[in-house]
Amino acid sequence: MDSLTQIVLGAAVGETVLGRKVGNKAMLYGAIGGTIPDLDVLSSHFTDTVTALEMHRGFTHSIVFSVVFAPLFGYLVSKYEKYKDSKGWSWLFFWAFITHPLLDAHTTWGTQLFWPLDLRLAYKNIFVIDPLYTLPFLTFLILAMRQKRTSSKRRRLNNLGLIVSSGYMILTILFKGIVYHQFKDALTEQNISHKDIQTKPTPLNSILWAANVETEDSFLIGYSSILNNIPIEFLEYPKNHHLLGGLSDHPKVQRMIAISQGWYTITKNEEGLFFNDLRFGTMGIKEGANTFVFRYKIETDGKGILTFTEQPKAPEDGKKLLAELWDGIIGN
Repeated sequence: MDSLTQIVLGAAVGETVLGRKVGNKAMLYGAIGGTIPDLDVLSSHFTDTVTALEMHRGFTHSIVFSVVFAPLFGYLVSKYEKYKDSKGWSWLFFWAFITHPLLDAHTTWGTQLFWPLDLRLAYKNIFVIDPLYTLPFLTFLILAMRQKRTSSKRRRLNNLGLIVSSGYMILTILFKGIVYHQFKDALTEQNISHKDIQTKPTPLNSILWAANVETEDSFLIGYSSILNNIPIEFLEYPKNHHLLGGLSDHPKVQRMIAISQGWYTITKNEEGLFFNDLRFGTMGIKEGANTFVFRYKIETDGKGILTFTEQPKAPEDGKKLLAELWDGIIGN
């Protein structure tokens, strides 16, 4: 999830663990603990794109990290805070650390909770930024923060934030189940033979859902809104894996294929050769949407070194996507 959401979750967890004993400092340290796992993004400044993608939501999002580093942070904080119970501080950091990847596991990218095992959990039932999850949670947290640390109202407000946000998460899982059957029915009605199907919410909401469908030579993307019964249309994107040619066996290409879990297309134009990660969709949901959210240019230098470079997203594409998402939600 986004940084604000993880800060809110970490602060609420910190309040639950130590709020009555240290007041708002429990929220502060919980918020800090809730952001620490995302420091893995700094790896992009020290390594190549493929390695950085492999590291993202890896070790720092694991049970191992939470168990090993929570006591360390707890010990350090207990040394300069008035509240000297290192065990209490360790418990706070453990829950702030572990709830971070547990929440991230519900997004499309997922998380390697069981690192070092090569297993990424990705339930794909909530978008990485969802105001309906974050804003009510944040509201209850702010209201709780304004109460005295010993107040029972403070605990009730904080607990309400956790309950409401968790309830919404359960609702998104229910929505995912509903739209999955809608997509399956649409594929049957349209006589589309397919090998696999994955569903996920579109950006910023849990009302409009997308389905990635794998066929023999192409991937299909369809959209369905919880609020309407408009027939589902599938947009086709040829795999074009053959365009990789001799590069298909290159170790770095194989690593990118593993990162995308096989959900990728290859495109080629006058600008070069591109690897498109299909899991995160396109910058648009209507016919003609051909720019993928995560698009990497494949290049080799004179020494035969292969690189992947993420392509920037145009602001106008983002505005277009938001407008099309709204149309898709209400059924225009």
